Amino acid sequence: MPKLTDLQVKIFADGAAKTDIVDMAGHSWIAGFTTNPSLLRKAGVTNYAAFARELVEAVPNKPISFEVFSDDISEMVTQARVIASWGKNVYVKLPVINTRGETLYDAVHTLSGDGIKVNVTAIFTGEQVQRTINVLDGLAPAYASVFAGRLADYGDDYRPLMQDAIKAARRTKNVEIIWASTREVFNVVEANAMACHIITAPSDVLKKLPALGTKTGSELSRAAVKAFRDDAVSAGLSIDLPPARAAE
Repeated sequence: MPKLTDLQVKIFADGAAKTDIVDMAGHSWIAGFTTNPSLLRKAGVTNYAAFARELVEAVPNKPISFEVFSDDISEMVTQARVIASWGKNVYVKLPVINTRGETLYDAVHTLSGDGIKVNVTAIFTGEQVQRTINVLDGLAPAYASVFAGRLADYGDDYRPLMQDAIKAARRTKNVEIIWASTREVFNVVEANAMACHIITAPSDVLKKLPALGTKTGSELSRAAVKAFRDDAVSAGLSIDLPPARAAE
């Protein structure tokens, strides 16, 4: 089991709470940040531009992804150009399709060709992976976010897709794969073993990473039993034993 210091995969923090992001930025092993509209809503963000500019000012030296939210492709492109102006470390997240199923490959190609760093998100299929990489190859630095965790939620084996995506991206000089929708610490180990470029994870997973590879199975067994025992005592649990059993 590797330790945190052994990992080659870059670790991004996924969230939109400013205090958490600023705190995470202080850790050398956090290489960047990703956000999305759902996380912004959860964090109570109402002034998108002001929030983003504050984050870029607080964390100017690590990549941060901010997402467009229009459902009209031409408006998405306009939003993307505005978002890109928020900072040199900003990557603009664009979904691979909109809610009507219209693809954004042409839009992504245009933006990347204009030097805008993009993060193509909500990728779930091999075709989406390949077409995304094809339109980005040789242009501005770019990410392709493959939602491995959400595939796993529906019982799909994400591993072949991730392996193919990583292999295809590594044939380019500018495209990196982000392992997205991370569910558990072992996903980080998996991503590292597959030579994935980046994995983005929520704070509950990130907080566990410093302990990676620091406990043996025997140590974990004792710790689990101790926790059960301590909780039983704390709860005041008791069992009335038969007299003969009690005497023993």
